[in-house]
Amino acid sequence: MINLEFKSVIELIKAFPNQQVCIDHLELLRWNGNVISPFDATSKVYKCAGNKYKCKNTGKYFNVCTATLFDNTKIELQTWFLAIYLITAHKKGISSLQLAKDLNVTQKTAWFMNHRIRNCFGITDASDGGEKLGGEGVVVESDVTVIGGKVKNLSMSKRKAIKEKKMDMHGNKTNVAGYVERSGKIRLEVLNGKRESDGVRDNIATDSVLMTDNANNYNQVGKEFAHHGVVDHRLNQYCIDGVYHTNTIEGAFSLLDRMVTGIYHYVSPKHMQKYLNEFSFRYNSRDKKENTRFNMMLLNTENRLTYKQLISK
Repeated sequence: MINLEFKSVIELIKAFPNQQVCIDHLELLRWNGNVISPFDATSKVYKCAGNKYKCKNTGKYFNVCTATLFDNTKIELQTWFLAIYLITAHKKGISSLQLAKDLNVTQKTAWFMNHRIRNCFGITDASDGGEKLGGEGVVVESDVTVIGGKVKNLSMSKRKAIKEKKMDMHGNKTNVAGYVERSGKIRLEVLNGKRESDGVRDNIATDSVLMTDNANNYNQVGKEFAHHGVVDHRLNQYCIDGVYHTNTIEGAFSLLDRMVTGIYHYVSPKHMQKYLNEFSFRYNSRDKKENTRFNMMLLNTENRLTYKQLISK
């Protein structure tokens, strides 16, 4: 099942024609013949009818969807598989309105599915358990961008509220830091008050070659790396000797901006990190085949998001 290849929606539907084939594929990916109880990993497991299993130590029943994004859902796995394929295959993502039309579900359901899938896109930074980017001799570029609309483009009522409550006129903007290996992986994170220098320390290995612009935030932290290359955009320096530049991360920011403005139009600061993880997943798997990227996503589905958690303030 793992080696099934598909390059289009039609081929995906042919590969997974019914619920049972989807279940078999998930079981092979998740357990590979060695079923593990989500309630007690050390427990013996009994196979029951109807694709169910029983955990001996806890006495609880479970299936392959338990404790995953598919848990406690009435939507068939074939529909979930199609949603995952569409979200991961579209280079700039897909809106909940378009996903609802493609899956023949309500926009509210599509929105929830989109966020549930987006919640499984991976680790944000090394402090969450991921490996740092770079390594000996690897060039890693770092920069910061701002995501958010202009206050003048807000509705009259929202502008009036900002003025009356004396709110920050830039409060609708989110600072996002990016770190990217040349011809390698990218990692994006919402700074949310975090210093840019701390973000660099958390995400990039010190034996890397750090490449940044002339911002003062990088002066001190740059000394901690094997080499710190700087380009000064104020002097119209954008590429020196074909090595000193931040064009890779700026190009990635350009793609991110097209995703936000072109597809989603607006991303709240609350959900921003999940959208960044979605972008990073597609960027880091850009050289993978469609079925490989699809299976990568299925291997990371043990991260359930409830609707209550999603809409909580």
